[in-house]
Amino acid sequence: MEYFYQVFNSLLTPIFIAFLVSTLGYAIGSVKIKGISLGTAGVLLVAILVGVLFSFVPQFTLGEKTVTLWNASKESVFSTISSIGTVMFVTAVGLIAGPKFFRSFNKSMMSYVIMGATIVLVGVGITILISWLDKDMNIAMGTGLLSGSLTSTPAFGAAKESAGELAGQVTAGYGIGYLYGVLGVVLFVQLMPKIMKVNIEEERAHFVAANTIQIKEDGKKRFQIEEFGFFPFFLTIVFGLLIGCIKVPIGGGNYFSFGSSGGTLIAGLIIGHFGHIGKIDMKVSKKTLNFMRELGLVLFLVGAGVPGGVRFVDAFDWMYIVYGIIMATVPMVVGFLLGKYVFRLSIFNNLGSITGGMTSTPALGSLISVAGTDDVASAYAATYPFALVLIVVSCNLMVLLPI
Repeated sequence: MEYFYQVFNSLLTPIFIAFLVSTLGYAIGSVKIKGISLGTAGVLLVAILVGVLFSFVPQFTLGEKTVTLWNASKESVFSTISSIGTVMFVTAVGLIAGPKFFRSFNKSMMSYVIMGATIVLVGVGITILISWLDKDMNIAMGTGLLSGSLTSTPAFGAAKESAGELAGQVTAGYGIGYLYGVLGVVLFVQLMPKIMKVNIEEERAHFVAANTIQIKEDGKKRFQIEEFGFFPFFLTIVFGLLIGCIKVPIGGGNYFSFGSSGGTLIAGLIIGHFGHIGKIDMKVSKKTLNFMRELGLVLFLVGAGVPGGVRFVDAFDWMYIVYGIIMATVPMVVGFLLGKYVFRLSIFNNLGSITGGMTSTPALGSLISVAGTDDVASAYAATYPFALVLIVVSCNLMVLLPI
């Protein structure tokens, strides 16, 4: 038994679990049912199921010794994995979108701002209404459900800090709402083109043509520190984390900050736009950016999914599941109708804006696969910052309501 204990104890580490979850997740995500697949979000599904298992069996005995599957230290490791994945993915998205983002900054940008605000405010309105109607659910649980449904970790963090003694309710709600919050948007961006009977190839051709911008090179030779683009990528992350640390007072002793995800997105957009810092070349090859984006997405899903599965069990209630589905679905549908019939956005810009409004990192990855072009990241990048600010401030204040 001592031998098996040593094997299990050395094998069941966060590193092994993370790579095992990723392997199984990609296998499940590749399965297509009527043309619909989870893709990379399959990693999230497996991660959450593993987290649920750990919640029921955090440890087991082998002979006279105990093998620990889950504890606070392992949760801390997965939190770090999630944070690293988030900044890698969002930085890559910012650098990809940056060269075209500010050059295409025109009147259509207001459409993205309004869509992001609408998605968030509809979610907030639904949360307040449900908390008022259901006397068994307090506003802290509702706020947690909303932050999970909109997959906003910064909003969750802000609400948790403001909730005081009810912080546990916010955490439980976030864990319950997060599962559908991710999978729902991933499926939405794949289903809507089929429901609307969109010809993907034709739409892609029109979309790429409409988003083609001639970017003139200045012709100046820049100093390239290394060939793979790791230096500019990592430096962008450093700048982004510095931006994310800036705290802006919003009254009542509360503060707003973009956090690591918002800060790295802004840094990526700015550095991607200019392409250099003085004589230092800050351009990163498309191949490197695609690799960093996919790796970051997987790390984020694993790191967030396993602890999310553990929290999912803590306060499981079928009505909370239903509320989370409503909080995620209704804002998406309202946003899509607004984009289609009011702003007349193309299907890809519409869905890109929705992924930004829902602050959904995995859904953007899925949409890029569906659309077959990275250009959809521009709509995401245009909507995301405004939606992020609004959802963080809203959750920070909403949890204080006397409901």
